[in-house]
Amino acid sequence: MSHETKSTHDVPCCTFLHAHKNVIEGVKDVMPAEDTLLELAELFHVFGDSTRIKILYVLLEHELCVCDIATLLNMTVSSISHQLRILKSAKLVRWRKSGKTVFYALADDHVRTVLGQGMEHVTEPI
Repeated sequence: MSHETKSTHDVPCCTFLHAHKNVIEGVKDVMPAEDTLLELAELFHVFGDSTRIKILYVLLEHELCVCDIATLLNMTVSSISHQLRILKSAKLVRWRKSGKTVFYALADDHVRTVLGQGMEHVTEPI
């Protein structure tokens, strides 16, 4: 049997249908649970909004209050607050209160790493 490939829209494809059972079983053994994959997809969905990405990027530099973020991004406090709620629920930002002011920061180094890796990916030459 031949394992030649043909190209459909520049995507190589097998010329006949077959399954590699040992490979399939190996992959099945390491696949996360469906609910875990759904949670991961939802996390990446949160990263899919440019306003949220901008907020995360300003928080890469410094812990900031909502007013500071709104000023930096030339947006309303209300719109920033809305996006911060989404980022908090996704565990991407944390907050602390100092008097009447609430300061926001990246939740942990994982967020910093994801942003860094993403930026590296989109800015590298092809």
